[in-house]
Amino acid sequence: MKDKNELIKEQILYQSKVNVRKCMRCGKCSGTCPAYDEMEYHPHQFVYMVETGDIEPLLNSESLYKCLTCFACVDRCPRGVEPAKIVEAVRLTVIRQQGKNKLKPDDIPDIIDGEIPQQALVSAYRKFTK
Repeated sequence: MKDKNELIKEQILYQSKVNVRKCMRCGKCSGTCPAYDEMEYHPHQFVYMVETGDIEPLLNSESLYKCLTCFACVDRCPRGVEPAKIVEAVRLTVIRQQGKNKLKPDDIPDIIDGEIPQQALVSAYRKFTK
């Protein structure tokens, strides 16, 4: 019988379609990340932690919401690992747990102003309501 972390790991790998074993932990993905200074866990750490099954710290990390989903890490990876897809899959796993949404549709009118690009709102809504 598989434990909870193993099941979550399988779910994350299935959702992301990423082969985490291809990662050689060079750190190029993290080095190019524009949110690096804001994140507790960096893109290469997400990949490694999912590979090793150390999922619990990721599920409780605010780094999930600091990722800009800009895919700079994906472009920079020499092995094609796609760390952003791992972060997205972990975020989806957390959000699907009841009561974990950070942004609700009723919150959107309060944060809209003339300076926020529409793309940022769509990205934020997509991140927090899946």
